Amino acid sequence: MTTASPAPPVRLVLASRSPARLALLRAAGVEPIVRVSDVDEDAVVRSLGPGVAHTAVVTELAAAKAEVVAETVAAEPDLAVGTVVIVGCDSMLSIGGSLVGKPHDVDTARDRWSVMAGSAGELLTGHCVLRLDDGRITARAARHSGTVVRFGTPDPDDLEAYLASGEPLAVAGAFTLDGLGGWFVDGIDGDPSSVVGLGLPLVRRLLAEVNVTVSALWAGRGLAT
Repeated sequence: MTTASPAPPVRLVLASRSPARLALLRAAGVEPIVRVSDVDEDAVVRSLGPGVAHTAVVTELAAAKAEVVAETVAAEPDLAVGTVVIVGCDSMLSIGGSLVGKPHDVDTARDRWSVMAGSAGELLTGHCVLRLDDGRITARAARHSGTVVRFGTPDPDDLEAYLASGEPLAVAGAFTLDGLGGWFVDGIDGDPSSVVGLGLPLVRRLLAEVNVTVSALWAGRGLAT
């Protein structure tokens, strides 16, 4: 009686420069290859037209990032052999009828917090998983996740110190759950990993849709055989 050989490990490419997403995947047993898409996000949003649902915006942005990175991966000899999955993500906060991303400057972040403090919003993250076999896209799955975030009301001095730290300027919604901003989050309803920027439960389901298991990703680090 012969035993079937284990499937070769699947490599995961993270289409994001986010250190929080990278840390999340590493903590979950995956060492991703990072490739940044540099997609013109404003152009993608404009192409969707007015009145598009907030959930569609984040999902389309995630797909655009993954698809650009797929072109890069297909041109890399070391990655264009075997099975690779590309994970693209995009997060924005839906609050007060508006969809907001990274504030980039202190004044904008302060204005955002004037709306967020003592209120609640929904952190939306679009996810897109592309499977490549020998450099060719063979399967695709995309969806969004949403988690309600209930914000506290920071002391004015604390808020100014938080803004001065620079952390909220480069993250969706001008806050983090897993960093300094965690002090000012009273609670969440939903998946905490999606608030960090990559919803592990949803990505697991999307991987299954493209016929990739979590254990196949673990195999690359010797965590599964």
